[in-house]
Amino acid sequence: MLNDIKNLKKIKTSSRRKFIKGAVATTGLAMAASTLAAPAIAQSKIEAVMVATWPKNLPGLDTGARRFAQKVEAMTDGRIKINYYSAGERVGAFDVFDVVGKGDAQIYHGAEYYWTGKEKAFGYFCSVPMGLTYTEFNSWIRFAGGQQLWDELSGKFNIKPFMCGNTGVQMQGWFRKEINTPEDLKGLKMRIPGVGGQMMSKLGVSVVNVPGGQIYEQLMSGAIDATEWVGPWNDEALKFYEAAKFYYYPGVHEPGSMLSIGVNKSWLTSLSKLDQLLIETAATAENEIMMSEFNAKNGEALKRLINNHGVQLRRVSDRIYDAFGKAAKEVDAENEASSDMGKRVVQSFHKARAELGAWNKIADQAYVAQRNRVLGI
Repeated sequence: MLNDIKNLKKIKTSSRRKFIKGAVATTGLAMAASTLAAPAIAQSKIEAVMVATWPKNLPGLDTGARRFAQKVEAMTDGRIKINYYSAGERVGAFDVFDVVGKGDAQIYHGAEYYWTGKEKAFGYFCSVPMGLTYTEFNSWIRFAGGQQLWDELSGKFNIKPFMCGNTGVQMQGWFRKEINTPEDLKGLKMRIPGVGGQMMSKLGVSVVNVPGGQIYEQLMSGAIDATEWVGPWNDEALKFYEAAKFYYYPGVHEPGSMLSIGVNKSWLTSLSKLDQLLIETAATAENEIMMSEFNAKNGEALKRLINNHGVQLRRVSDRIYDAFGKAAKEVDAENEASSDMGKRVVQSFHKARAELGAWNKIADQAYVAQRNRVLGI
C-alpha cells in the first residue's frame, strides 16, 4: 500500500511537470502569435485606387460607382478599402482605361465606348444604335458569349471587365432647334461618343466628344448645338435645359447603356478567389441597383423639366429613325470589317439581338403594349 502511494505521488509530480512545461510552451506560442498577429492583420488589409469617368457627385453614375466601392468595403468588413476618385480628381475622364491597364490604379468605372479609338469592338460592350436593351444586354453578356469576347478584348490591355450598372433607354438628346427631318441634322455640332457618334457622322453631323463635366459650358457657349447624355434625372442635374429646350426621345444611339468596371488583371488575380468573387458580386449588385434607380428617378425628373423649366418634349420622327437605321447598318459593317475581333463581336452581338429581340417581341413588348392599352397608360 505504501509503495502504491509513493508511486502515485511520483505520477502526479511528473504530470504536474508536464502540465507546467506544456503551459509554458503554449504561452510562448501565444506570445509569439500575438507578436505576429499585428503585422499579419495589417498585411491582410488591401487598398485599391478606383478612378471614374463621371463628374463628382453626378447622381446615378458617379454615386453608383461610389456605391460599388463602398459595397466592397462593407462586404469585406473594411478589409478591402477602395479609394474612389471622380473624373479629374486624380486623372482625366478619358485616361482611366490606360491608368488601370498600366497598374497605376486598380479599377475604373466608365462606359466602354470611350475606348473605341483602341478597338472598334469596345463600343458594343456599352451601347450601339439599334442595339440591346438592359435585359437583352445582361443575357448576351452572361449566357450568349458576350463575356468571353469582352474578356478576350480587354485582356489585351491587362484588364478584366465586369458589368456594373445600366441607364436603360436613353433620350436622343438636347437640341437648340427642332429636328424634323434627316436634313435638319446636317451641319449640327453635337456631342455624342462611340458608335452613336459614328452613326451621326454618316448623317452629316459634326461629332464632338468631351467628358460629361464639360458639356454644359460647351452647350452654353454655343461651341456645340446639341448633346446627348443619359436621361431626365442625370440631365436635370447637369442643367442642360438652361442652354437647349428641345428634348428628343427615344434615343436610338443608347437603348441600354451598359456601364462597367475594368479591373487591372494582374492585381485582380493576385487576390484570393474569395476576394475576386466579392468584387464581381458587388459589381453584379450595382448593375441591378443602378438600373432600378434610374427607372425610379427619370419619370419625376422629366415632369420637373417640362413643368418647371419649360423643356419641350419631342418624339424623333419616323423619317429620322429610318435614316438612323440605314446609317447604323453602314457603321456596323465597317466595325465588323475593322478586325478579327470586330468581326466576332459584331456577329455575336447581331445574333443575340435577333434571338433575344424575337422573344422580347412576344414577351415584354406585347405585354406592356396590352397593359398600357387596357389601363390607358
